[in-house]
Amino acid sequence: MRPPWRTAGAVALSALFVAPLVVMVLGSLQRPLQPPPDGLDLWPDPAELSNYAAVPRFLPLGRLLANSLLLVLVAVPVTVVVTSMAGLAIVLARGRLRRWLVGISVLMLLVPAAALWVPRVVLLRGLGLADTPVTVALLAFAGTTPFYVLLFAFAFARIPASLLEAATLEGMGPYAVWRRVALPLARPAAVAVAALSGLYYWSTFMDPLTLVSAPENWPVALGLRSLSEMEAALYPIYLAAAVIVTAPAVLAFAAGQRWFFSAVQRP
Repeated sequence: MRPPWRTAGAVALSALFVAPLVVMVLGSLQRPLQPPPDGLDLWPDPAELSNYAAVPRFLPLGRLLANSLLLVLVAVPVTVVVTSMAGLAIVLARGRLRRWLVGISVLMLLVPAAALWVPRVVLLRGLGLADTPVTVALLAFAGTTPFYVLLFAFAFARIPASLLEAATLEGMGPYAVWRRVALPLARPAAVAVAALSGLYYWSTFMDPLTLVSAPENWPVALGLRSLSEMEAALYPIYLAAAVIVTAPAVLAFAAGQRWFFSAVQRP
């Protein structure tokens, strides 16, 4: 039986994460063009569902959602493939080379993201690849973040070395070992990386802010940020847009959580 203090701690932690979502939903139902509520008096009376219908008047929501969906559909598979291959390369390396590869990955993980903004802009614009709906997805070819590479490396390291060596002795090349042996056995890591990278590309706005200047190519998170400059009296409409943007991620998690946790818990 779980101790009461652990149960109370879990409830408090859950409330800490859920409270902002509750405030966002309640705020989206407030009447616009009214003084903000006093203190924590957020309960709408009456609830203004018309705020959701008003969002497209301030934001091309359909196009922005389509851009974000395209971004996720391109970036997530590329991220899983690139980082899993890099993780397997680390595991198959021997001795000093493996230590160097792990050290470089950790070093790159410590580099501040802001330090890469200007080099990325210069590189992609020089190649003529900036300012498209999938420009941000090109970051997936660099693995998105070294953390995913290390996550796969740790997962592949748990596979018996004899199994990988046996696959090599049977004539499998590196690609066949990755696709037919290593990746199926690292399914939990693949699920975790897909989920984390999908959430990242759906919610990121700093990368498109630096790489995408045309509003018609913005993902929905960057479009939502543009609404944050609305006057305070219209903030219920901004919060309604935030609910619409957040809902797909929440619904995707609710629909796939059983499969996600069963995959992660599987040895």
